[in-house]
Amino acid sequence: MKLPVIKHLTSFIEENDQDYVIETIETLEALTEVPSLKDEELDVIGELISNMYGALEVDKMLKEGTPKKEALNNFMQRVLGSIDK
Repeated sequence: MKLPVIKHLTSFIEENDQDYVIETIETLEALTEVPSLKDEELDVIGELISNMYGALEVDKMLKEGTPKKEALNNFMQRVLGSIDK
């Protein structure tokens, strides 16, 4: 997951609507079923999907009243904490 990408996607959700991101996730997930995709291509799609899910999580925290910087930091700490375990 890349914080700059999640930050950008979070701004996109704020300016537009989370439905765009949800529909994009669904489209990308459907693409993963293409049998001719190479592992590298699947990795890129997976990274995009995980960043989009991350942005949705940050957006949820923002809607709960968490300041943007704090929401981004809390999310990344959660991600890094789960990697360390």
